[in-house]
Amino acid sequence: MPALENLNPNRVFYYFKKISSIPHGSGDMDAIAKFCTDFAIEHNLKFIRDDANNVIIYKSGTVGYENSAPIILQGHLDMVCQKTPESTVDFLKDGLDLYVDGDFVKARGTTLGADNGIAVAMVLSILESQDIPHPPIEAVFTTDEETGMIGARALDMSVLNGKRMINLDSETEDIVTVSCAGGSDFKVNIPIKSVAKQGTLVTLEIKGLQGGHSGVEINKNRVNSNIIAGRILNELNTHIPFDIVSINGGDKANAIPNRCIVTLCTEYADDIKVFVNNFYYSPLKNELSDREPNLIINTIVGKKGEYDAWTDEIKKQIIYTLLCAPNGVVEMSASIEGLVQTSLNLGVLMTTKESIIIHFSLRSNKNSSLDFLEERLCAFFDNLDLCYETFGHYPAWQYKTDSALREIYCDTYFEMFGTQPRVKAIHAGLECGVFTGNIEGFDCISVGPEMHDVHTTQERLSISSTQNIYNILIKILGKLK
Repeated sequence: MPALENLNPNRVFYYFKKISSIPHGSGDMDAIAKFCTDFAIEHNLKFIRDDANNVIIYKSGTVGYENSAPIILQGHLDMVCQKTPESTVDFLKDGLDLYVDGDFVKARGTTLGADNGIAVAMVLSILESQDIPHPPIEAVFTTDEETGMIGARALDMSVLNGKRMINLDSETEDIVTVSCAGGSDFKVNIPIKSVAKQGTLVTLEIKGLQGGHSGVEINKNRVNSNIIAGRILNELNTHIPFDIVSINGGDKANAIPNRCIVTLCTEYADDIKVFVNNFYYSPLKNELSDREPNLIINTIVGKKGEYDAWTDEIKKQIIYTLLCAPNGVVEMSASIEGLVQTSLNLGVLMTTKESIIIHFSLRSNKNSSLDFLEERLCAFFDNLDLCYETFGHYPAWQYKTDSALREIYCDTYFEMFGTQPRVKAIHAGLECGVFTGNIEGFDCISVGPEMHDVHTTQERLSISSTQNIYNILIKILGKLK
């Protein structure tokens, strides 16, 4: 298999490998921001690094383009960090183990971070070039996009001169994205009230689900492991006595959780094992086999002893939430065929020493629909007398009817491939909405190379598609006089 640095475009994959060697999970931006500023210093380019670790690098236009209007090239620095149970990677210390498999770049045992490291790599390759004609470039690398576009929302837009932008955070080569969802986070915090219980520890391990991006894959009928946990607990609760010690499913609100671990204390461990096996192998397995063929539910019987378990009140609240709270697609668009308009994802269900955390990621292509979804959740948890907060709001990106940049891109794509790209609105959130909401007269598009299963350990990036998008980008820059 070829080494990454031997792939084409050579410098793009060179920088992608460099980026992948640096820890850059959301919330851990110092090292990757320094890498970008060191690059700017090395290449004698003006730059800004702000308090949110956003980095802007400026490059003058090449000969003949000096007085052209600037173009913003934009991507985000953070990645979603997910790994397999067997992986020993420490995302705070270790780089990724990349390898080539046919036309794809992958990472062993972890997410790849091509969302959005490949964008940064493309832009760095252009910034270092001496032979690519282009107008003045403002390369904007934002932080913590995956956790609510925190960097973009903190960015001082007044330092930008450009009013047109190519965002490189899309994942399908023949699509140019022109509109996206807004979103927010909704987090419930339940203080743990525990009682000492005598019994046998029983662990339910739900795994093997596909998971995926809570925007891009939310309409693909992928099953949420936390919801399965709720179904099993509700069914158990009507037949066999048990107490809950802990539940942990998912660690990113914007990723559909593919694994959930439930720990119980009971005097009926063997009965629970038989019951769960029967429930899994008969109706549940049969129901989900066409959507989740690799679903596994293990029941592990542990030791007898005394354990701190949740009170009956908390147990009831959790089961009711997992059974009845909205999750998944809420409504489809009436005007754009196939577009999810509003959705939410119960991405995190986590037990700490002090509390139980329930974290939803909400999305909608209409701001009023997002507001209504928040109101529904508020009413739901008010009736359970639970505390919650909403945060991380980012605006929807509305379709622009007269986009010159969109027309240039579509024309260039046709010149190169003989077909028109698909012009799409998406349900995922993009930072384009933040920029368009802050810069008057802004014109932007979002494009990117072919990627699959982002935000999961199956994430992969097409090598040939990366080359295609990079070549299109270079050709478009030459047209922006």
